[in-house]
Amino acid sequence: MAQPNSTDNDSTVPFVSEENSTFGEIRINHSVVANIVRIATLNVPGVHTVGGGRFEGIAEMFAKKEGERGVRVSEDEGGTYEIVVRVILDFGVELARTGGQIQQTIRDEVSKMTSKDVARVDIVIDGVHVADEPKDSNQWNA
Repeated sequence: MAQPNSTDNDSTVPFVSEENSTFGEIRINHSVVANIVRIATLNVPGVHTVGGGRFEGIAEMFAKKEGERGVRVSEDEGGTYEIVVRVILDFGVELARTGGQIQQTIRDEVSKMTSKDVARVDIVIDGVHVADEPKDSNQWNA
């Protein structure tokens, strides 16, 4: 296969080079990775919400897309992901064990879906959620 000469527009059509058999670069936006992290985290038993803690701030809530709230994704010099997730867990769950499950689930899903390594996953537990208990309707009757 002949390669285009240097005067052709390289951005028009990807081509396969005989030397390295590649079409070009695939880049995954960090917001996509944040959405993967959010969905994976919500699938862990005992997680009530991702983000939404009182420390996140109103300005940050409006500045970020829904999938990015409570999740920060960056890459180190080696190109591996570093992830921070803020969560609120259900009351009664073992916090450290649930945090460990969140870390493992995120690492597995992000690695599987992006084919990139995850260097670290930090979990910040911002609170616990107590399920609303049904109130006794006769409690206030005299």
